[in-house]
Amino acid sequence: MEAKGTLRAMRFLARGAALLRKAGTGSATLLEAGERGTIAVEADALGRLANAGFVSISGEEIRLTEVGTRSLRELGSVQPAKPRTRDDIGTATVVVDGANQSVAINHAESPLALLWRRKSRDGSRFLEAREFRAGERLRSDYTRGQLTPRLGVNWNGFGAGRSDGGGAGGIADLTDAALAARKRVDHAISAVGPELAGVLIDVCCFLKGLEQVEAERSWPARSAKVVLKSALSALARHYEPKRATTTGEPVLHWGAHDYRPTIR
Repeated sequence: MEAKGTLRAMRFLARGAALLRKAGTGSATLLEAGERGTIAVEADALGRLANAGFVSISGEEIRLTEVGTRSLRELGSVQPAKPRTRDDIGTATVVVDGANQSVAINHAESPLALLWRRKSRDGSRFLEAREFRAGERLRSDYTRGQLTPRLGVNWNGFGAGRSDGGGAGGIADLTDAALAARKRVDHAISAVGPELAGVLIDVCCFLKGLEQVEAERSWPARSAKVVLKSALSALARHYEPKRATTTGEPVLHWGAHDYRPTIR
């Protein structure tokens, strides 16, 4: 059993059950656990856990079994009753429709939050505050717009797509708030451009780690960090455009040689 992906999923499920969601790109599947956050795990890793009896799946819910819990304890890698600390859960303020709204951030699972908290030796941050706010606002709208597709679990065809038609859970069931959130996401992605949009969706919305993004896209090591910085900068300009400042220079008027201004 491949240790990295399966062990990460088991540790996440040790703190409680999660819902299975299908990621939009690649072969990853999302484990969504409300305030505890969301992580991306390879579908093959979840399949191995299910076959080994370490996890049980009922509908869209996945939870760790007693066998899985005992296995983690033997490895000394699980603390099922460990409470969340103040450092794990934080908040960020984003602007939605002109109003400030607070969103919850799981620092233990959000790649963007981890990158935001990281500082260099001189104490400076890699991301600017406006770039971090932009990423969290995109994630908030992505979640409000219910853009993360649900996955009915079928291990024979794991990762198959699902239509988003007019049936139950489809476009006809969306609220006005969800539709508005989807429009905001569309506008943001269009403003950033297709070259940078993919890494934003992967990291900010699907909560994929930078190493996973590099592996899926066959990028060089540590390149995703630089691309993400550029994408967040463009996203921040869309969300928080800089206001034009007056320089105090006189306003010039170009006219014909016989032009005379009108005095009122």
